[in-house]
Amino acid sequence: MDSCKMIFRSKHKVSFFFASIIFAMVTFLNSCNQDIFSTSPKHILKFSIDTLTFDTVFTTIGSATSKIMVYNRGNQALNISSLSVAGGSSSPFQINVDGSLNKDNKFTNVEIRANDSMYIFVQVTIDPNRTNAPLFIEDSLMFITNGVYQNVKLQAVGQNVMILKNKIITNDTTLSAEKPYLIYGDLVVDTAKTLTLTPGCKFYFHNNANLIVYGNLHAEGTFENPILMRGDRLDKIKFATPFPYNNVAGQWGGVYLLWNGGNHILRHVKMNSGYVGVYFSNNDFSRLPDLEISDCKIHNFLMYGLVVQNGNVQVSNSEISNTSSYCVFLNGGKHSFLQSTIVNYFSNSDVQPVSRDNKPAVMIMNLNRTAPMQSVFRNCVIAGSNVNEFSLASRYLNQFRGVFDHCYIQKTDSMNLPQFTSIRWSQKNDSIFKSIRYDYKNNTYFNFMPDSISPIRGIADPNIARQFPVDLNGNNRMTDNKPDLGAYQWQPTH
Repeated sequence: MDSCKMIFRSKHKVSFFFASIIFAMVTFLNSCNQDIFSTSPKHILKFSIDTLTFDTVFTTIGSATSKIMVYNRGNQALNISSLSVAGGSSSPFQINVDGSLNKDNKFTNVEIRANDSMYIFVQVTIDPNRTNAPLFIEDSLMFITNGVYQNVKLQAVGQNVMILKNKIITNDTTLSAEKPYLIYGDLVVDTAKTLTLTPGCKFYFHNNANLIVYGNLHAEGTFENPILMRGDRLDKIKFATPFPYNNVAGQWGGVYLLWNGGNHILRHVKMNSGYVGVYFSNNDFSRLPDLEISDCKIHNFLMYGLVVQNGNVQVSNSEISNTSSYCVFLNGGKHSFLQSTIVNYFSNSDVQPVSRDNKPAVMIMNLNRTAPMQSVFRNCVIAGSNVNEFSLASRYLNQFRGVFDHCYIQKTDSMNLPQFTSIRWSQKNDSIFKSIRYDYKNNTYFNFMPDSISPIRGIADPNIARQFPVDLNGNNRMTDNKPDLGAYQWQPTH
């Protein structure tokens, strides 16, 4: 019996020995094959894309880095005899091939082993030009392998820009829309001075950059030429399905209005994706500054949309939406909100760096008798992803000077107070808006136009709606004399 075991073990060792030899031979032959270079013109490269397109690039600033994958799908190694940018050293595009740079943008005898790949990283820097219009830039990556020419197109749009770095405006100043403005640090308006922004002005704020106003801000756009305030990242986050950095909150700071004598105007202004939209604050109870916000969109901020502390504010035909905290916070002063949409679905996005807390979309705090306040909401929508999106904190609710009329308010319990009239309180299965999610994989974004079966359709007070006959999308809300609540009038899908 023992001898049989020994024979079995011996045979097992011999079999294992031969299997090891065969495996080693296969590995050796495969390794050798890796180093045998194909010379066949049929054996060519494959690329992850045929055209690399950059979003708009500010002149002199340079772009983020993008990459191209180059594949060798064959069973033999390939030698790329020439890899270059067609424009050479004078091209605005610069390449890095597998970690190597070349000032002439040219590489020779680049090897890719069988069934392997390599990275080519591409940046673009565009010199200023004499035109303020966007400039289209194009070049090509050229490959020669086994006598076969291949290329990948490179494209970018360059835009001249006016750079303002820690700029203090010490005189009344008007900025035109001739060029976009790129803001580094803080753009500061000195005390009692007025900064006027003309229609079409575009402000791109670098990380943590702010507009701080100790004087007056007059930002007066038009429907055709709104004023834009946003972050300076024009590229996309390179996930499996890329999405714009501009859709992620926290890309810049915010707009701070801090003078107790201020008189501010925001008309047709679109601002998004910073930390705070408009922070309107004053510590002098005896003197309240004024702020008019009309036909504006304040959207997707990491903290607040609109904060008012001891100031008079008028908001009309505007959207204030999606923040991780309050969309609107009011404490002291007189406040008027007409025909506006205040909604918070910040957490209904797969791309935000933080989730929304439990704070309501609208917070009204009336606790200080030395800071009297009055709040008026007419033809407004207050809604969001929380069950309660409205809070009124007051020691004496019955004495609070407020008017809430012809509004939709999302709240589990209706407020049985004389200040609330013709209110449509939320119900569990209400379908209010066209889209309350950002699904970047399926290319859908928030759309706060009323849904076809929305409870906010046709119930606005026509007398208020007639003051704002055109909604935020440019549609006539008085066509059938049944205006909807909020900043948008329902439109049929064509």
